Amino acid sequence: MALRGHLLRLARTWSLAGGQPSRAQSVAVLGAPFSHGQKRRGVEHGPKVIRDAGLIEQLSGLDYAVHDFGDLTFHYPEVDEPYMDVNSPRTVGAATKKLSGAVSRAVGAGHTLVMLGGDHSLGIGSVAGHAQQCPDLCLIWIDAHADVNTPETSPSGNLHGQPVAFLLKELQDKVLDLPGFSWVKPVLSCRDLVYIGLRDVDPGEYHILKNLGIQYFTMRDIDRLGIQRVTEVALDHVLARKQRPVHLSFDIDAFDPSLAPATGTPVNGGLTYREGIYIAEEVHNTGLLSVMDLVEVNPGVGATRAAVEATASLAVDVIASSLGQTREGAHGVIDEIRSTKEGDTEQLCL
Repeated sequence: MALRGHLLRLARTWSLAGGQPSRAQSVAVLGAPFSHGQKRRGVEHGPKVIRDAGLIEQLSGLDYAVHDFGDLTFHYPEVDEPYMDVNSPRTVGAATKKLSGAVSRAVGAGHTLVMLGGDHSLGIGSVAGHAQQCPDLCLIWIDAHADVNTPETSPSGNLHGQPVAFLLKELQDKVLDLPGFSWVKPVLSCRDLVYIGLRDVDPGEYHILKNLGIQYFTMRDIDRLGIQRVTEVALDHVLARKQRPVHLSFDIDAFDPSLAPATGTPVNGGLTYREGIYIAEEVHNTGLLSVMDLVEVNPGVGATRAAVEATASLAVDVIASSLGQTREGAHGVIDEIRSTKEGDTEQLCL
């Protein structure tokens, strides 16, 4: 895995520079302060607390040209009645459409994009916008939940539990006619998708995963196989046939609540810090990361300020690790270590 990742990364930087290796890659950060895909308000403040935790400074230290595009502004209809028991369909549809355009423009401009949520319904817009520029992308979904309910199978009616269903071609006939979503076209086949970290899957989702043969790894799989093997098989699943852009959609609730308490739907028994960071590092090592979502940081449900800060800091570490920060430290490029002059040596010895 390490050798393959090194070769892929070298080839990518070589081609991006027109034949000359370069680290002058550009990262864009885009906030999507949106919470209407679920009922717990506060997650719209996720982008702010992640930035406040030092995201831009940490990415700048990785030798990227960092462009903070700020936050999108969303407009909400005065009336948005449930449809087929789905909550706020017009609001979510409009917000994800706007996000889709913003993501498409950023990727089209040559940036590697980091999208800060907001709830995970935003994945509809983020992946759809990415696919406008990179139709052959693959999707790695890191989450405690599968988020593949359809309007008919969803127990809650909340769209943050349904985004993957809107993206899969095999489920196209299950999400038709939802108000606000006429713009959405499925962009992925099941073989383009892999899950890591599942541990709270609804009955309808379980049927979909099994019936469609979607590749997924639960926390039990991680316990049984180890994170190295799980990550290796997951990446091989989406990249073995061909090398293509990677979309990493990372819900902070994939981590154990002891590490990420400020999130709306925590589930015990989640990823450890080392497991989550290892996944991010290995995605970076492919050299193919194109867009990353970091969602569901909700300062409104953090019991204390320390809980919120811990969750936001964890989000920063995941993002930075996905973009090249290593546990050896975050280092820019040093071309050479200058020799110490004789006079300086004498001064140092005084």
